[in-house]
Amino acid sequence: MIRRRNLFEMMWQDMEDMRAELENMVQAVSSGNRLLPAGGIGDRIHPAIRDEFRVDVREHDDDLIVVADLPGVEKESVTLQLINPRLLEIACTRERDTGENAEGYYIRERVSGSMNRMVTLPADVTEDDAKASFKNGILEVRLKKRTMPQKSRIAIE
Repeated sequence: MIRRRNLFEMMWQDMEDMRAELENMVQAVSSGNRLLPAGGIGDRIHPAIRDEFRVDVREHDDDLIVVADLPGVEKESVTLQLINPRLLEIACTRERDTGENAEGYYIRERVSGSMNRMVTLPADVTEDDAKASFKNGILEVRLKKRTMPQKSRIAIE
C-alpha cells in the first residue's frame, strides 16, 4: 500500500524544523555565543552579520596559505597577528562613505565597522619569512610551517 503524505503533515514537519533551528539559536545566545551560530544559515547567507569574513586555508609545500575576502576594506586598515603557532588573527575596519545620506535607500546591507577573525591553522607556523599581499579586496598570507628539529641521541654514561 502506498501512503501519500498529506499537505498538512509536510507543513507541520517544516514548522518543526524551523522551531528546532530557532531553539538552537536561542540556546546559543543564552550560552554566550554570537546571535548566529557557526554552521547555520548565517554562515551561508550573511557572514558579515556575525562580524566575520570568509577565509580559505591551504598547504603548499612548506607554506600555509590563508586567503581572506575583505571587500570594501583598504589595505591600511588590515592588521595581522600570529597569536600562537596555530592561531592567526586578521582584523580590519571597513568605513562607510561619509558622503552617503540615509535617505533614498530601500535596502542597506553593506556594513561598516570593525571585523576580526581568528583562523586556526592546521600546522605550527613561524613568523620568519612570512609574506602578506592585498589586492582587490583579497588578502593572501603565506606562513612557513615550523620544522621540527632533528632528533638526536643522548649518550648514557
